[in-house]
Amino acid sequence: MANSDRTSDKILQELRRDGRISNLALADRVGLSPSACLRRVQDLENRGVIRGYRARLDPAQTGRAYVVYVAVGLSDHSKAAQEGFEQAMLRAPEVTECHNVAGVFEYILRVEVADLPAYKAFHTETLGTVRHVRSITSYMVMGSPKDERS
Repeated sequence: MANSDRTSDKILQELRRDGRISNLALADRVGLSPSACLRRVQDLENRGVIRGYRARLDPAQTGRAYVVYVAVGLSDHSKAAQEGFEQAMLRAPEVTECHNVAGVFEYILRVEVADLPAYKAFHTETLGTVRHVRSITSYMVMGSPKDERS
């Protein structure tokens, strides 16, 4: 990160752990006065280093506990085919991440649904209907020993 130092790094680490931490508690944890800490956080926000704050949801409570990573290959590698696929994924609420990658497949998706039947419906009714999709390889998550989003 440009213009970073150890104190800013500590602030970011604490905010990643708890985005709702009070400025007073944050200042105490990183060894700054509350006013200096607030200035630093505001500077990080203004420079776009901190792009926002989010709520961490319980996947089981929201009906999205079944996680599948999906590798998608396209039959057409044109810009139009990629844009069409990306637009379809933007419209799919089950897709929480869509990454264009280099390698055997063109895309890796993170799909969150309630259960296997819900994933089958997404696989068949959404992915299976997108033009130029050549291959779909599904990787069901069995456990997550490390997931910094939760």
